Amino acid sequence: MASKVTLTSFLSRFSHLNRGITVYGKAPHKPILLISLLELIEKGLIHNNRVYITADLVGTFQENWRLLVTTLNQPDLTQPFYYLQSEKAEGKPFWFLQPKFGCQINSHIKSVNTLAQLLDYGHFSEDLYLLLTDPKSRAILKTVLLDTYFPDTKAKYVHAKATGEGYIHDLQEFILNEPDAQYKTVKIETEEDVFVRGGMFKKLVPKVYDSTCSFTGMRLESVYGHSFIDACHIVPFSLTHDDKVTNGIALCPNLHRAFDRGLVSLDNSYRILVSNNLTEIEEHPYSLKKLEGRKIRLPFGIRHYPAIENLEWHRKELFKN
Repeated sequence: MASKVTLTSFLSRFSHLNRGITVYGKAPHKPILLISLLELIEKGLIHNNRVYITADLVGTFQENWRLLVTTLNQPDLTQPFYYLQSEKAEGKPFWFLQPKFGCQINSHIKSVNTLAQLLDYGHFSEDLYLLLTDPKSRAILKTVLLDTYFPDTKAKYVHAKATGEGYIHDLQEFILNEPDAQYKTVKIETEEDVFVRGGMFKKLVPKVYDSTCSFTGMRLESVYGHSFIDACHIVPFSLTHDDKVTNGIALCPNLHRAFDRGLVSLDNSYRILVSNNLTEIEEHPYSLKKLEGRKIRLPFGIRHYPAIENLEWHRKELFKN
């Protein structure tokens, strides 16, 4: 475990972060990012001291912003993700960015999608990361951040985390089409909202299909928790901004491509349709023609079934019959 001197040094730095001056006062972005990173370490979603741009990270940042910030500043994760590099403890930086091979990050990248394309990962200094993996030290640092920057909203934050309420919960319930869900925080306001919703759609659609391709019944996961089943939109998100599971279907990658290109579709009884415009070796054991007329494997719960109106749109607008 790191020394008491090291913890004291980071406590001092965390309580005196350099924050930009805005028309609404000092910017709250850096403390929100640090609180979010500490949460993800606690949940085991950050390990090996590598912080990737994921829906979990952006969603946690957005949720904590809604719980803690009362000013009209905009909840932009890319800003503190870059500028946290300027912070130092005992004269040494404690936050670093590692670009992908052949890329450079020499200035603030204002798009979360662009940042995800250029960045391999962010990481803490080794001494700080060692502290953050210790539950007691992490709790002390988190308390300092909350007490220093958000004393008036800390209680609301603590209550929400204890009860599971907030942006991430509401968004998950919305995507899963839960009948009694409250959607008060579910909006598409920024690029980061779209990024989070897209990431949760990709995670939750395979989950309700038990990580199984609905057309073939193939189920494939790695021991590391990776799923090889895609979440496919029935009606493109760009047309409707509909990312509920009822506008999704779980498919293996080759059938995902075939579905997006209108080479396969579904009728209103959830039976597979195969285009006559398809050229393939029909005797091959993996021929798509062998799937024709087969009823797909449906997800858990009728509220998760593909919506009939979405299937009708796909047959009318995309399917090459």
